[in-house]
Amino acid sequence: MRAKASARKRSTSDDVSNIGACGWAELSSLWDKIGGQPRKRIAGWSSGKAFEHLILRAFQLSGAEIIWPYAVNLHGAVVEQIDGMVLLDGIACMVEAKDQQANVNVEPLAKLRNQLLRRPAGVIGCVFSSSGFTDPAVTLAHYMAPHAILLWQGPEIGFLLERQDFADALRRKYRVLMQHGKPDFDPRAGVL
Repeated sequence: MRAKASARKRSTSDDVSNIGACGWAELSSLWDKIGGQPRKRIAGWSSGKAFEHLILRAFQLSGAEIIWPYAVNLHGAVVEQIDGMVLLDGIACMVEAKDQQANVNVEPLAKLRNQLLRRPAGVIGCVFSSSGFTDPAVTLAHYMAPHAILLWQGPEIGFLLERQDFADALRRKYRVLMQHGKPDFDPRAGVL
């Protein structure tokens, strides 16, 4: 008789429990592993999950309300996988997190735009890339109205982990988006 495999598939609740115990120091340590070159699998995490949970936990530690990753069902079928949501000071953000070595191209932005079309007009998108974005992706983000998408990339994420404040960065990025139409404002820069 064959022995049953003792390993089980990781669940979202496992990932939430894993990251929920992390403070800023642990998030910074996790970021060092995520941003390392060449990319390596992070023990205890499914591919890409450490990054998306790091982002959400950083917002939670900054005082934002978050919604952990979830699936959307329609007529009994999963139609969307949402990486999470951030709610802060009346700003509602749908999160898309991409942990990959290459810069993110237009496809995740187009996917997120389609997901935003099913939400109230006040919901914006936030695409987080552990590396960066291609020029076409940045250009596309400038023309996403009325469903705005903010771009967040590796160097600014590392900076915000050091500062321990993602909430203020969201407020600033959102204000610059409203005032100047710039979706890729870098919070390391001074106020425009």
